[in-house]
Amino acid sequence: MRVVPVSFEVLVEDLADRLTSRESDSRIRVAVDGPPAADPGRLADALVGPLRVRGRPAVRVDTADFLRPASLRLEFGRTNPDSFYAGWFDEAGLTREVLVPAGPGGSGRVVTRLWDAGRDRAAREPYQELPPGAIVLVSGPLLLGSGLPFDFSVHLAVSPAALRRRTAPGEAWTLPAFDRYAGEVSPESFADVVVRLDDPRRPAVVTAR
Repeated sequence: MRVVPVSFEVLVEDLADRLTSRESDSRIRVAVDGPPAADPGRLADALVGPLRVRGRPAVRVDTADFLRPASLRLEFGRTNPDSFYAGWFDEAGLTREVLVPAGPGGSGRVVTRLWDAGRDRAAREPYQELPPGAIVLVSGPLLLGSGLPFDFSVHLAVSPAALRRRTAPGEAWTLPAFDRYAGEVSPESFADVVVRLDDPRRPAVVTAR
């Protein structure tokens, strides 16, 4: 493999081209996976405009809006990395309310926010109908390897040293979860696109030789 440095703008345009080259009459479910230090939401947000310019409506979903209730999420404490790894996000809700309806034969009716973590209650977001050919961009950490039905995946890879350097002190307790993710899931080995992001100003795309 080789690593090709690119600008953030070139990365966005390249991903938009890759996504819009797929079937124009089918919805696409895209994972933008990475730790908070890589800010996957920034990349997912940046894709919305270029996709729309290319004629594909884009819908944004963030897993921060699909957390489990605090009584379940924090059952073993507020800083338990194992809970963060396996019990923090409502994967069943994300699958039921977004990924299955957006998939082949799905109803096309999705909810983009399921849980209001600040108030620890349902977000009461209304259902919305996906337009034909919509691309659903789901951003967040730990998205790959658990069987979530995505059609395309982007993994933002950060080295252990950079991850520790760029993770806020108050979130350092999550670092063992990302070490476990790298070791058990190895998302770099199967994601459709891998972007090295040790320096957010200098992304690099990993490609086969």
